[in-house]
Parts: sequence; structure tokens; C-alpha cells
Amino acid sequence: MLRSMYSGISGMKNFQTKLDVIGNNIANVNTYGFKKGRVTFKDTMNQTISGASAAQDARGGRNPMQVGLGSTLSTIDTIHTQSSLQSTGRPLDLAINGDGYFVVKQGEAQFYSRAGNFYLDDNGTLVNGDGMKVQSYENGILQDIKVNVNAQLPAKTTKTISMYGNLSNDAAGSDPFVQQINVVDSTGKQVTLDMELTPAGSPSHTWDLKFINQNDGNPLPPVSYQINFTQNPQTGEWEAPATAAIDLPISDTNNDGVAELLPVTVNLSNLKNEPGDLSASADPDGNTAGSLESFNIGSMGEINGVYSNGEITTIGYLALAKFSNPSGLTKAGGNSFQQSVNSGTPNINVAGEGRGTIVSGSLEMSNVDLSEEFTEMITAQRGFQANTRIITTSDEILQELVNLKR
Repeated sequence: MLRSMYSGISGMKNFQTKLDVIGNNIANVNTYGFKKGRVTFKDTMNQTISGASAAQDARGGRNPMQVGLGSTLSTIDTIHTQSSLQSTGRPLDLAINGDGYFVVKQGEAQFYSRAGNFYLDDNGTLVNGDGMKVQSYENGILQDIKVNVNAQLPAKTTKTISMYGNLSNDAAGSDPFVQQINVVDSTGKQVTLDMELTPAGSPSHTWDLKFINQNDGNPLPPVSYQINFTQNPQTGEWEAPATAAIDLPISDTNNDGVAELLPVTVNLSNLKNEPGDLSASADPDGNTAGSLESFNIGSMGEINGVYSNGEITTIGYLALAKFSNPSGLTKAGGNSFQQSVNSGTPNINVAGEGRGTIVSGSLEMSNVDLSEEFTEMITAQRGFQANTRIITTSDEILQELVNLKR
């Protein structure tokens, strides 16, 4: 009789724990990045009344007779399934679409989170709501992400012009191809030049390249270079020389018609000389000075600074961690997890390297399903009630035994 009472008590304890977990899930139904819990049970030890016996010549075998002594907790799991993303429109709200966890630090302690509501503190450091510093990953090193809103990008003189496209070998007699390009001189000033390409000869395996400075209507003497394509005897393709050293006409400071020159290297290796349409473009490096106007975060976790001169530089890459057993992570509060002995070591890299992608302007919702939780709550409530009936029924039978003495 006492066995049934203790079985009822163990069932009540288990269902109480299940209700505690369900209550925590429901309380966090609107917590960003929250991962719900789940309780599973298992039966506890059994009292053996008689053991099993094997079959004999005159008699068959018998099964064991055992009385169970109740149930106990088997696991309390954390379910790390992907939840839906809610659009917020705030650039520093980030969500992970796929596997991975943001890496945040408090001192030397390292935490992991799916909640991406981040902020900039007074030092420009990217932090979460609890002030933990969000980490970037580059060349195997974790470091804090700092965005200097007053950053200045110094001017960079043009050193190289890269050319692309097809200088058609059947373009003889056609009009010159003209494109404007912007280069930066040694003082950081932007200068606009006309790049002119003219076919010479037929077929057009030779092209005249000119850089012209219109100089506000008083053109400076152009700088010319002849691009001679040579045929590769093995492939039969016409190839341009790899590079050319050219001095660009930049300015006429003394107003004497003599140009000040800027030496550059023109990369011609990407030019083709094939039949068809004429298509060419030039891409100079260098930039004028600029100040940081804004920044954004791309799908690969790259943090891009946008400057007033139109340049975009990468400040860093958000670090994402993966674990061989995410369910083994320990909840540390504040929407964060910590590594445990059963989670495996974190495999940290950037987004897209076997990890999910970053969605800027969105947050991951809780993966709690209210309909499921309320159903589980009803199950737990009825299970608890049933176990109380076991105890009251056993108590009534014990009372009958006591009354036999009357």
C-alpha cells in the first residue's frame, strides 16, 4: 500500500517540475532569442517479486513479476530550433537565419546568445542590453567591435588604374571610345580625366590609349600609350601587355600649358581583343578625404563604414559560434548561454562559413508555441490530479485497515 503512495508522490513532484518549465516558457513567450524547455520522465526502480525462469522439459518459462516504484525526471531539454524573425527596421537589431550564436564577453567570461538587440555605448563599443561586448572575428582573433562615429578617412593618391572589357578586333574605323574617370593627386584633390580609346589598323589588334585633362576648357597636352595585343601561339587568343607605366596630366599650376604629371600603373591584363561589341571600363584606386556618415551590417556579418567621399570600408566581421551539441549549453540568464563540458568547444568563425547569415533590422522571436504550452499544461495538471487521487485512495484503504480493530 505504501508503494502506491510513494509512486503518487514521485508523480506529483515530476508534474510540478513540468509545470515550472511550462510556466517559464510562457513567461518568455515574447523574449527575443529565447529557447524553450521540455521535460521528459522515466520510470524509477522496480521491486522484483519473482524473477524470470527459463523453460524446462516439463514446464515453460515464466516472466519476472515486478512492481514499479514511481517515476523520476529523465531530462530537461533546451530546444534550440530556429524561430521566426520579426522586422524592426533598426540597423543594430540583428538576427541569425540558420545555425550559430553571437559571441559576447564580460571581462574574460565568454557567453553566447541568439538575441541580437545591440547598442553602441559611450565609447562606440557594440554591446548587448546587459553591456556585454559583442565580438568580431578576424584572422582567428576575437576582439571588441568599436565604431568611431567621428572617424576620418585620409586621402589616398591614385597609384593604379585597372582596365576591363573587350577592345574589339573588328572595330577599325569606328569612333573613339571615351569614358570619364576620377583620380586623386598627391594633394588629395580629385581630378577628372577623359580616357579615350581609338582603334589603329585593321584588324584592330592595336589601340591608342589617351588620357586628356580638359582643364576647364583649356585642355592640357594628352598623354598617349599604344596597346599592342599579341597572339598567344598556344591558345590563339590575343593578349594585352600586363601593365603600363603612364604619367597622367593632373593640373597646370603655372598656367603655362605644361601639365603636372601623376605617375600611375595601368593594369591591362584583363583586357580582351575579340570580335564583337566594344566594351571597356577603367577603375582607378585612391580616394579623397572623408568622414564617417553611417554604417551598416551585411548578411555575412561585415560591418561597413560609409564615408562622405563615397568610400565604404569594412570595420570588422561579427563572430558566430557553433557547437557540436547546442542542447548541452548552460543557460546563464540574460538570453545568453555558456559552454559546458557536454556542449563541445565553440567553433568560431564568420557568418556563412557553415553558419547562418545575418539579417539586419530584425530580431529572432521566442520559439515558444502557446498552443503547445497550454496543451502541455492541461496534461500536466491532469497528471498531477491523477497522482493526488492515488494518494487519497491509498490513504482511504489504510484507514479501512486501521478501522478493522474497532
